[in-house]
Amino acid sequence: MRPEEADPATRDDGELARWLAGQVGAALVALRDRRGHADRAALGRAGDAHAQALIADTLARWRPHDAVLSEEAPDDPVRLSAARVWIVDPLDGTREFTEPGRTDWAVHIALWSGDTGLTAGAVALPAQHRVLATDRPPPYPPRRASAPGPLLTVSRSRPPAWAAAVADEIGATLVPIGSAGAKAAAVITGEVDAYLHASGQSEWDSAAPVAVAAATGLHTSRLDGSALAYNQPEPRTPDLLLCRRELAPRLLAAVAAVRRP
Repeated sequence: MRPEEADPATRDDGELARWLAGQVGAALVALRDRRGHADRAALGRAGDAHAQALIADTLARWRPHDAVLSEEAPDDPVRLSAARVWIVDPLDGTREFTEPGRTDWAVHIALWSGDTGLTAGAVALPAQHRVLATDRPPPYPPRRASAPGPLLTVSRSRPPAWAAAVADEIGATLVPIGSAGAKAAAVITGEVDAYLHASGQSEWDSAAPVAVAAATGLHTSRLDGSALAYNQPEPRTPDLLLCRRELAPRLLAAVAAVRRP
């Protein structure tokens, strides 16, 4: 029996993350097709609520002793003393989900362990028919042959004010993409070379993408090069760099140069 067909009770954490992200993604596609885009605000609320319910019910049934940190649920402080915490974004990129034709939205499922940090994760890109996950991580992306310099993806709505200066410093081109998961996926699959974010995120925005990127062999860190931390009392990640490992020294140096007072 393939992992996709196995009973959830028999799946290891990585398989469960992949399966659950795919199931939630399929449900969101069906919901969007059924409701249409006439009332985008209502569609976004429905998507957030439906995805949250599916994830909460599944984890309560198959991982009842684990804590959960989710964008769409109140933060339960019990997670701070828990050995295992699922960090989830039921619908990453609600704005993109509600826009007709957009495919740059995602579902994030990650598992954090107090002993080892992020141990499993999956990023589903439902409208692209893809799930990237730690149980079968993608190979390290090959170098792109077509572009003259690196491609850096940034937020389409909140790019760092100094991102253009960083791009100029290393001869790169900026590529705006929607959700955090879609931007990270573009690096993981080799469509772009790096993802920069500086305006602050919640842990659920980056936990699953970082878990998959690290499993792929990519560089993940804060913009000063320090390690990313999860399951913190204030679940915020101030900034993020996810990139090809051979590009990391140049990017970290460029960021430091343009941000220097």
